[in-house]
This record gives sequence, C-alpha cells and structure tokens, in this order.
Amino acid sequence: MLNSTIAPHEKRRLFRERLATGELLRFPGAFNPLSARLIERKGFEGVYISGAVLSADLGLPDIGLTTLTEVASRGAQIARTTDLPALIDADTGFGEPMNVARTIQTLEDAGVAGAHIEDQINPKRCGHLDGKAVVDEATALKRIRAAVEARRDPNFLVMARTDIRAIDGLDAAVDRAKALVDAGADAIFPEAMRTLEEFEAVRAAVDVPILANMTEFGKSDLFSVDQLRDVGVNIVIWPVSLLRMAMGAAERALDTLLGEGHLTSKLGEMQHRADLYDLIDYEGYSAFDEGIFTFDVRK
Repeated sequence: MLNSTIAPHEKRRLFRERLATGELLRFPGAFNPLSARLIERKGFEGVYISGAVLSADLGLPDIGLTTLTEVASRGAQIARTTDLPALIDADTGFGEPMNVARTIQTLEDAGVAGAHIEDQINPKRCGHLDGKAVVDEATALKRIRAAVEARRDPNFLVMARTDIRAIDGLDAAVDRAKALVDAGADAIFPEAMRTLEEFEAVRAAVDVPILANMTEFGKSDLFSVDQLRDVGVNIVIWPVSLLRMAMGAAERALDTLLGEGHLTSKLGEMQHRADLYDLIDYEGYSAFDEGIFTFDVRK
C-alpha cells in the first residue's frame, strides 16, 4: 500500500546481485505507475522508464525537451509503486558534466535503481531516427566520469549509451563502448544494433552487462528473449511497447464510440473494475482506513 515494501538502496543491491549472475533480465517500459505494477505482477525482473514515453505522454517529441525535474518526478512515481528495480532514461544528462552529476544524485533521490547517459549532442533525437549526431569521445567520457563520481550509493547503476553505430559503424561503437567502460560505466547500451552479430561483437568487447533495445519500428530487428540470451545480452527493454498498445486500443475505442455511440462491443477488451481495484490494492487501503478509526478518543 502507498509505496514499495523495499527501500531504494535495497532494490539497487538486489538488482546488482541479479545482474551479476549473467542471466537475461526483462524490463518492459512502464508508461505510468499503474503499468509498472502490472509489469511486476506478471513476473518480469524490472521496469524501464523511457524518455520517449515521457515526452510522448507530455505531447512532445523525443528531442530533449523534457527537464530533469519532469523525468525525476515520473521516475519517483513509478519507482515507489513497485518492488522491482527501475532503470531510467536520463538522455544526455541534462547539460554539462556538472549537470550530469546533479542528474545522478537527483535520480538517486527519486528511488530508481539506475540510469543511462547517452553520447548524443543536444538537441538529441530518438535513437532509431536518422540525422543523429554524437559528441566527441572526450565529452562522452566526461559525462560518465561525472556520473560515477557523483553517485552516493555505489549500487546505483551508471549505464553508458552510445549512438555512434548509426553514424560511424559497428567498429566505432565497439571502440566507444570500451572507452566508456574504462571511464567507469557499469553497463553498456549500444543503441540501434542491426543484427545479433552486432550485439555479439559488443558483448565480446566489454566485460560489463549490455542492454538490447527492442523498440518496434526501429533500426533493430525484434529479436526474441532467447536469441538475445544466446548472444550474451543481460538486459532487454521494450521501451514504448505498452504505450503503443494502450494508445492503439484507445484509438480503436474512440472510433467505436463515434461509429456505434457506445462501447458495449468493447467491454471484453477492457480491464474490469474488479481487476483494477485489485491491482491498486483498494482493499488494503480500506482495511488501513478502518483500522485507524477503530479507537474512541473519549476513552
């Protein structure tokens, strides 16, 4: 009720321990706190908080228009409602290295388990769109060093994302991944890999966990969990999938409402009120409320 039963520092410790086993951890993207709770209930290992989803939720394109305050606020809302570790998209760190340092501490305070910082220039673009540009290696490394230096909880995961594959090719991505690990990155997010062999090349080049982004309609094929596990991927995210499914369903419902004047034909597709109340633990809140008011102040 109200909050996760596990303190943020403990979530981070448990996340690090599980990541160290080498197993593949599945992190669907939560578009709000309620969807994060559903992800937990279905048995996944973590929750991903996408910058693209947060931007879209605000009616904005994913080009670096969101602020640290907005990202940290949504991160805190999601992290508090689930016992799962939450990994959050921190874009380019919201400024220069000193801003990156503040970003990491703010996200620690928000209760998330880790964040990834990317090497794009500002204004950034969605990682699977054309026209991206990345900063020089020295700037990319400064961001990661600042992030590592700033964290207070050593179990807070600092992940480095590189977008250089789409610009300079796989060899450049491998070289940058190595340099980012040398700068202190705990994990690597090689964006827009096109084949399993490319993931395998990054896996062979670094000795830290790597992440695969299985976003629909992007540069990468939609590989299965088993395929990614076989090439040594440690975390897989589906960042926008639940939002796309929800918005598709919402659009179809509105079309039905326009065409039929009611939603009777859609009742079977809706989450039932009883299931919603169960997911948000309505009964737990009622029991707590009743327990508080069982005393008599006159005695």
